[in-house]
Amino acid sequence: MVLSMTGFGRSKAESDRFEVTVEVKTVNHRFSEFHFRMPRQLMKVEDKLKKSLGTYIKRGRAEVYVTLEGQGTAKRSVHVDWELLDDYIRYITEIKHKYGLAGELSLKDLSSREELIQIEETEAENDELEMLVLKAASEAAGEVKSMRLREGAALEKDIKTNIHSLQRHISQVREFAPSVVEQYRERLSKRMAELVSGHADESRILTEAAIFADKIDINEELTRLESHIGQFLKILLLEEPVGRKLDFLVQEMNREVNTIGSKANDSNIAREVVEMKSLLEKVKEQVQNIE
Repeated sequence: MVLSMTGFGRSKAESDRFEVTVEVKTVNHRFSEFHFRMPRQLMKVEDKLKKSLGTYIKRGRAEVYVTLEGQGTAKRSVHVDWELLDDYIRYITEIKHKYGLAGELSLKDLSSREELIQIEETEAENDELEMLVLKAASEAAGEVKSMRLREGAALEKDIKTNIHSLQRHISQVREFAPSVVEQYRERLSKRMAELVSGHADESRILTEAAIFADKIDINEELTRLESHIGQFLKILLLEEPVGRKLDFLVQEMNREVNTIGSKANDSNIAREVVEMKSLLEKVKEQVQNIE
């Protein structure tokens, strides 16, 4: 099962007091990362959110946006520092009498002093709110996974098309490979005949051709390349994140194709190698967006 790392989901959960909206956007990333943007009073739910989303998103960068509307998310209360207030009034009264100052101390004077009277806001414990957040996040993540599945199916189709094209080019290379040695043997025979006035040493020609054949033998590389392709197609069927495994195999396939290109001294094979490298580059780009 192939999953893309690109997806988006949005969900809303409501109660009589709250309305929670969660949006989840994912993009490709080497590892699994979650980044949250939400009201401060919901930060305590972050670990539970990450665990819940992690059941849907195994790899990629996820941007999670949580918005909250409603009443009762925080509790407000008035706090009076009575001891400080008593001292304040006492010293103001003593200063007034000591220096014969006029004027009265009013309630407005006292209430404007933040060190005396404060409005405190505390976060209210609310299981209902937490449940709504997790519910909306789970539904949004479900939408993300559905989109990733659709995108993944399209990626898998394109990848298989390119892999099958790659297999056809490998078959072509196998057909061309034997003629490379034969052509070299003929050129060598002609050259030696010219050097010895038409009396070529057949055993020497065969020896030189055998040495050359060993140098340019690409059967081992072709066999490994075909083996990598077989593993690649099997991994596409696994019910788990496969992106890293596929990326590794594409690198190995590129390595074999490069070796074939450097060893095979033939224009036909060189042309096939160019096509194979082009196909593998396309596959590499597609694989890098697979979870």
